[in-house]
Amino acid sequence: MPFMVLKASFLSLDGVDRSANCSKIEVTAEVEEKDVTTFASAGWKEVLGGIASGSLAPTIKNDFAGIDAALWPKFGLLIPFEVRASNAVVSAANPKFTGSVLVKSLTPISGSPGDVNEASYTWPTSGPIVRAIA
Repeated sequence: MPFMVLKASFLSLDGVDRSANCSKIEVTAEVEEKDVTTFASAGWKEVLGGIASGSLAPTIKNDFAGIDAALWPKFGLLIPFEVRASNAVVSAANPKFTGSVLVKSLTPISGSPGDVNEASYTWPTSGPIVRAIA
């Protein structure tokens, strides 16, 4: 059974590689559960998928000249993203996930004395998350 250790993942925000400022990436896709149970369901719940949604949850090490300068003007706007498990070329073994996210929150300063200035975000996607192998 193959396992994967994330060592050199790739994150692009608004067309710019931000991997060097990122220490965690999580892409989530989910679908609403719609109950379609009837009396003919024989006492078992039946469900169908409803509207899909997703999110991008990166942890970003803040950098005022780079990250903050680029993202602050995008606050409240949609930006494109691309995520790969590895920074290697896109393939069946290294698919890319792309879409748009709403930059709904920013934390330019976070930490106590001696801490790394970093922040974790969860930005909702707008439209589909696309998985591609080429």
